[in-house]
Amino acid sequence: MKRQNVRTLALIVCTFTYLIVGAAIFGALESQKETTHRTNLDLRKKELLQTFNLSAEEFDELEKVVLQLKPHKAGVQWRFTGSFYFAITVITTIGYGHAAPSTDRGKVFCMLYALLGIPLTLVMFQSVGERINTFVRCLLHRLKKCLGLRRTEVSMVNMVTFGFISCMSTLCVGAMAFSHFEGWSFYHAFYYCFITLTTIGFGDYVALQNENALQTELEYVAFSFIYILTGLAVIGAFLNLAVLRFMTMNAEDEKRDAEQRALLAHNGQAGGHVHCSVDPASSSSTPSGCGGGGVVGSNGGGGAASRGLRNVYAEVLHFQSMCSCLWYKSREKLQYSIPMIIPRDLSTSDTYMEQGEAFSNPLHSNGCVCGLQHHSGISSVSTGLHSINTYRRLSKRRSSI
Repeated sequence: MKRQNVRTLALIVCTFTYLIVGAAIFGALESQKETTHRTNLDLRKKELLQTFNLSAEEFDELEKVVLQLKPHKAGVQWRFTGSFYFAITVITTIGYGHAAPSTDRGKVFCMLYALLGIPLTLVMFQSVGERINTFVRCLLHRLKKCLGLRRTEVSMVNMVTFGFISCMSTLCVGAMAFSHFEGWSFYHAFYYCFITLTTIGFGDYVALQNENALQTELEYVAFSFIYILTGLAVIGAFLNLAVLRFMTMNAEDEKRDAEQRALLAHNGQAGGHVHCSVDPASSSSTPSGCGGGGVVGSNGGGGAASRGLRNVYAEVLHFQSMCSCLWYKSREKLQYSIPMIIPRDLSTSDTYMEQGEAFSNPLHSNGCVCGLQHHSGISSVSTGLHSINTYRRLSKRRSSI
């Protein structure tokens, strides 16, 4: 079974297991409270019916009126500020439920508006998150240089740690602000910020819903809008860094498999495998010959090997995906940690380098590249990255933007 299928099946099993565990825990935590609360409400209802001499039908009518009045507690919802607030909850998929279209035309427009707005917002926050991660990476790199650290490259651990601290700081700042403006406890305000910025949006806590705040407290309204959008960008950057990278693993595996199949097919047409060897008795650093299924010293064989190496090199250095998790090892770090034995005509001048004693003269007219060992560093081009025995870690150094 392919790795992609195994990974997908494992994710499905883990997700349903997680749901079952969550259902059991939520049920254990909330069921007793729900039963008690329902019993108390029924007792209170009976008391009200007796106190005001109301019938069950009259009480139900009164209940409907109270529920319909609840959205209007914050004032007029469909002026510009209220409409802007609603539009934010639509395109960000927060969906508090504090307001909803009541006309048929409004409901149709809401569906069309969300159909375009949700993908646009996702792409926008994805791009903003990628830019934030790039800026943070440069900032951390400069900071390490200023501190005089020996290793100035920014690792994934550095980025994830910084992202987590940024998320927690954003949540704490919002919790302090909303606890002040809304009169909530810090715990409830933190809960509101988390539910909002993760776009869960239960609607049990909604800001700007007290004492006509949408019309009378414009500074608070502006702060709320800016906080929600900025907080979503920060959370999006962290998720972009920590989660979305794994969402592209199947696509990356499929592309790598396609590269290898194409390389196998092409090298099969070119005349078989390409082997390079060095005569240890020879005083010259030039390989004595290349061989395999047939003699590949001709231009055709050299061109096939050249194209094969080009495909491998392009896969490693130019592998792209929709995820913007950065290649946190710099090109210089990659060069000095992995001997780049790609001919100059296959790479840019800044990626090729001499390795001193290890590679005295790796360039040859027939496209074969050899290390100064009894066996070739590349035993067979046809097997792609998996045949580079000396450089197995090369496949882990994929670049994605």
